[in-house]
Amino acid sequence: MNFDLSEDEEMLKALTERFVTNTYDHTSRRTFLAEPGGFSGKNWALLGELGLIAAPFPEELGGLSLDATGIATIFEALGRGMVVEPLAEASVLAGRLFALTARENLRDEWLGDLLTGGRRLALAHAETGMRGGSGAIATTATPEQGGYRLDGAKPYSIAGGGADGYIVSARLSGQAGEEAEAMFLIPADTPGLRRRDWPLADGSIASALALESVHIPESHRLQGGTAQIEEVQQLADLARCAEALGIMERIFHDTLDYVRTRDQFGAALGSFQAIQHRMVAQYAAIEQSRALLNLALVTWEGDRFAEAVSGARAFICEAALTLAHEMVQFHGGMGVTDELAIGAGHKRLLVLSRWPEGPQAALDRYARLLN
Repeated sequence: MNFDLSEDEEMLKALTERFVTNTYDHTSRRTFLAEPGGFSGKNWALLGELGLIAAPFPEELGGLSLDATGIATIFEALGRGMVVEPLAEASVLAGRLFALTARENLRDEWLGDLLTGGRRLALAHAETGMRGGSGAIATTATPEQGGYRLDGAKPYSIAGGGADGYIVSARLSGQAGEEAEAMFLIPADTPGLRRRDWPLADGSIASALALESVHIPESHRLQGGTAQIEEVQQLADLARCAEALGIMERIFHDTLDYVRTRDQFGAALGSFQAIQHRMVAQYAAIEQSRALLNLALVTWEGDRFAEAVSGARAFICEAALTLAHEMVQFHGGMGVTDELAIGAGHKRLLVLSRWPEGPQAALDRYARLLN
């Protein structure tokens, strides 16, 4: 990022870069992905100690109220290291959503552990019938016995493997409109909740939840509905864009080193004009992506932030995947193997560019907001 950072943001940036340098290389990354949940529990605890999990939370709740610039700076550094710990999904999205919508007693029960990494939440909102991040909610919540009975399925809880609780969206029985959409905190050990973990393309672990007569007390209903999810999602989308930019930079520079040293027909691969032109095109894509991300940062706390984030996401989703394809091609067959970071970066960019929505859905949202 090219913006002036506060003292706290500079400190967190330095901590993030040190964490990446001291903890990550491609071999260790593969080891972390193989652990339960798809990431390292030890690293998650360390991120809690460093304050990176708590950073996006409001200051009055024990966080640092990190703004958009600080979040983008941290996630770009995490992207360059291709870190697998789910900070965007668990901290910026699910954790922050819980902190902003939970009633005081429930918040006090969970928040301390969420800030330190002792417990982790995952969002379970998307359903099979939803497309482009939106659509009707089929999961139902029926009032009964001082609480609610939840029934339905949530097959796409990203970073849900090993989570201690889930924020589940549901439609209140007998009601219609936005007022009928509600959110509930469901602890992972709640009777009637079944979880099946499954891997995404990048090796991270998502969960499919089945809810059969899951009884939740009234105190576990969060305030607001899907509008609050969409609002918090904006900051998570910004974090994903910054992570994608960091990965783009990483695999571009890895490939630049490769074409400078790889001999082909008695000359360095990078000496061929066709290769140079293609690399220049991808360098331009990185700079365009950075410009759009910076545009989103300058609109922070303004009425154009959602618009700018949607525009940045629409462009970066496509540009990142195109760049990844090019970098893989320059490496030939080795580019798709697990032995090279290029393939890992490509797979991560594939997930980032398609979840929670694809570039066309982001572009459609941008067009609606623009008008």
